[in-house]
Amino acid sequence: RKEGGDEDAVGFVFGSDGESDEESADDDAELLRELERIKQEREEEKERKVEEERLLREQQENEAALQGNPLLEVSSEGKITSKASFGVKRRWDDDVIFKNQSRGEQQLQPRFINDTIRNDFHRKFLDKYMK
Repeated sequence: RKEGGDEDAVGFVFGSDGESDEESADDDAELLRELERIKQEREEEKERKVEEERLLREQQENEAALQGNPLLEVSSEGKITSKASFGVKRRWDDDVIFKNQSRGEQQLQPRFINDTIRNDFHRKFLDKYMK
């Protein structure tokens, strides 16, 4: 039987043993340090995953934007170049202001009707001001 403590039925000594208290305090401190290290590793892993997801999402958005614009082409080095095949050929008179004005209008021959309600002037007037 050891001094300074009570012994249970199995032979284990309870009590205030100086060395076991120091060892348990050291063990507790070691366990707390291990727990803090594990928490820190988990937090770093979570931050790393969030950063990877953000980078992946940005890369996908950039690829979608580049693929959505057929005028831009990404070369193998990752540089953006413009394609020359999408150029629009313009005629010399495309920028003329008064071009093809008479194309859509039909030239109707004025006809004479002796009725003031059914004549061309009255029909134009109704179309212009009553619609």
